[in-house]
Amino acid sequence: MAEQSLVVIGKNWKKPFFLVWTGQAFSLLGSQLVQFALIWYLTKQTGSATVLATATLVGMLPYIFLGPIAGSFVDRSNRRRIMILADIAIALATLLLVGLFALGWVQIWHIYALMLLRSLGQSFHSPAFAASTSLMVPKEHLARIQGINQMLNGGLNIVSAPLGALLLELLPMQAVLSVDIITALIAVASVLPVAIPQPRRELNGVDGKPIGFWADFREGFRYVLGWPGLLIVILMAALINFLLTPASALIPLLITEHFGKGVVQLGWFEGISGVGVIVGGLLLGAWGGFKKRIVTTMAGLVGLGLPFAFIGFLPPNGFMISLGLVLAAGFMIPIVNGSLDATMQATVDPSRQGRIFTLTGSLATGMTPMGLLIAGPLADLLGVQSWFIVGGLLCAAMGVAGFFIPSVMNIEAGRPEKHPPSVEIPQTGEVNKAV
Repeated sequence: MAEQSLVVIGKNWKKPFFLVWTGQAFSLLGSQLVQFALIWYLTKQTGSATVLATATLVGMLPYIFLGPIAGSFVDRSNRRRIMILADIAIALATLLLVGLFALGWVQIWHIYALMLLRSLGQSFHSPAFAASTSLMVPKEHLARIQGINQMLNGGLNIVSAPLGALLLELLPMQAVLSVDIITALIAVASVLPVAIPQPRRELNGVDGKPIGFWADFREGFRYVLGWPGLLIVILMAALINFLLTPASALIPLLITEHFGKGVVQLGWFEGISGVGVIVGGLLLGAWGGFKKRIVTTMAGLVGLGLPFAFIGFLPPNGFMISLGLVLAAGFMIPIVNGSLDATMQATVDPSRQGRIFTLTGSLATGMTPMGLLIAGPLADLLGVQSWFIVGGLLCAAMGVAGFFIPSVMNIEAGRPEKHPPSVEIPQTGEVNKAV
């Protein structure tokens, strides 16, 4: 297998990339609207915490267990085709549920099945788009693009819930679900006229025989294990989820039990966090971060952890101060995530990015339920603010430690490998085939 796949990206990269990006933004909006509508339906129909927890778990399972396998398919296949087929499959699954709602035949397990299928489709679609981005966008602009992505995610988190609620008031459930089908078709239409670049890779091993799927799968793990800096960064990404996702889940208890406030103040808290994400994404999109992207990531990690820890130390009358702290934490989320994603896109061999991104996502997603299992009992025993202190301080310490780990600070120098000559990847016309 080729050790590295270098590409030279044409000057007219913005038009094709942002055409695809716009379609994906519409698709993401549709997905979030459907997710909100289905969770609200389950809440109204059952009022069961077990049902809601099961729905969340069903959505996680494909990412956790099938992610690396999906990544191997992405690296071995045409990424443009994977994106199109995944969007179409998700739209067809949603269409089936639309029919069940229209006929009045829908049951809870139907919704679970749709969530599972949607998550499975995203397990293929997300790494295909992320791995394609590094071949469509010049390296010096990757952090800015990730800043724009983070700003989009923050904006959608703010508008999707109220927009979903408004649609549910005006339209029947099947009509709301149909929005997702329309946005998926928009995403497909945006990809069709664009030639998504394919990385150059060897399909034959040293013995001249074709490289099998499982050999490719195992090689992705060896690639990570043989690069200490990348391995540490991936473990850091997983630990961030382990430490901070439970803190986010405990926010309603923090507001009601510790600060003694109600649903209005909870809305302020979460809304201000979303504003911070948008502003942070806007800054990263305009600035691009420090010259060494990993420095931006580690500094952002310190800036993300400390506000969480300070929230845990606040007295019950410190709610207004907590709003400023959650604004700061929200601001740092895109700085960390965007810079980390850009670092990996710029340094990981493009022919392996599907496997590496899905491996990272699987570990990070798998850490979420583990963190919740530990954080819940700890919060019950020591108080809800205890996890904010523990998670925040450990997160900040991880960022500080990163500055003293040479393999992490030098990750952008790349893995010591032999580089083949660069190849020009066209932005229009036929998609390059893997060679």
